[in-house]
Amino acid sequence: MTSPQPFRISVSDETLDRIRTRVADYRWHEMPDDGGWGYGTNLDYMKEFCAYWMEDFDWRAQEERLNRFSHFIAPVGGIGIHFIQEKGSGPEPLPLLVTHGWPGSISEFDGIIEPLAHPERFGGSEEDAFDVIAPSLPGFGFSGRPSRPMGPRGMAGVFARLMTESLGYGGYVAQGGDWGGAISSWLGLEHAPACRAIHINILTMRHPDGPQGPEEEAWAARFEREQEMENGYRTIQATKPQTLSYAMNDSPVGVAAWIVEKFNSWSDTDGDDVESAHTKDELLTNIMIYLVTGTFNSASWIYYGRREEGGRILSPEGRRVEVPTGCALFPKELLAWPPRSYVERLYNVTRWTEMPRGGHFGAMEEPELMIEDIRAFARMLR
Repeated sequence: MTSPQPFRISVSDETLDRIRTRVADYRWHEMPDDGGWGYGTNLDYMKEFCAYWMEDFDWRAQEERLNRFSHFIAPVGGIGIHFIQEKGSGPEPLPLLVTHGWPGSISEFDGIIEPLAHPERFGGSEEDAFDVIAPSLPGFGFSGRPSRPMGPRGMAGVFARLMTESLGYGGYVAQGGDWGGAISSWLGLEHAPACRAIHINILTMRHPDGPQGPEEEAWAARFEREQEMENGYRTIQATKPQTLSYAMNDSPVGVAAWIVEKFNSWSDTDGDDVESAHTKDELLTNIMIYLVTGTFNSASWIYYGRREEGGRILSPEGRRVEVPTGCALFPKELLAWPPRSYVERLYNVTRWTEMPRGGHFGAMEEPELMIEDIRAFARMLR
């Protein structure tokens, strides 16, 4: 297998100029007077957001910030997988694979990579250090794309090979939210014992027997009600992603609006103030990763891929993840967590943390809470 090769993010001026031109030339339209965010991304906010994009946002500064980490590309299964590898302090850092989801990217982990790898720089102990590996999912960002849609189960296989074959780790811990939670679940189920344990901040998987008892049944009914107004994007990306891609490939404003809506709806915000949870620079850096790499289309394929893999069911036979599993429950998570009784039929839960605040993007919204929970979970494994 070819060794990982160093990589540096370096976007051409031509690409940046093309994006700027498309944003500057965007023809604004209308929304209902009572719109707010109820019909989708708010028009007034998008106008303000795009004005900042044109006048104040500095991609080169964000590029430099991301490049302070060591980046690599490794060929795995015919796909060039991009990843950050920050080797930890001390003699025995624990390998930790952290995976993002949609509409996220490796920029989600900007605030947790260095503290996890070098805790002593932040008042902690070297004994808690990790080798942090943060890949771009296949088809996302700076990774290559699969030849056709790949779901989280297939991606787990790719990352298992990355960790053991490309990087030579004999054992590692997997952490993830959004699709990263599903990928980590498959790693724990199908790629142990190399995957020694998993830590998840979302519950995407389902048990084939469904909810049991009044408490679990009440959760399932509430879950369906809460998802009614959130299912539109998921349905189209799981069934007709190519049709959507033609418009999105032509419109940076369209991509931005599609993604900003999710960060507003899924984060622990003060009302509809998305910037109470995320700065414009954070939002734009993540959006720009999709735009400069032209990966909005192939990133959406993961929804189609999961449908082909069988959907949310972890194991039709009722197998569960037997490696130690840590669960970090942020209260404003989009996909409401079921009762612990349900989760324990899917995972060997050894840590269960109900967070005081935070939403879907835990590593971005509450990095300190996420860091401490990962450290505490890992102390049980060292």
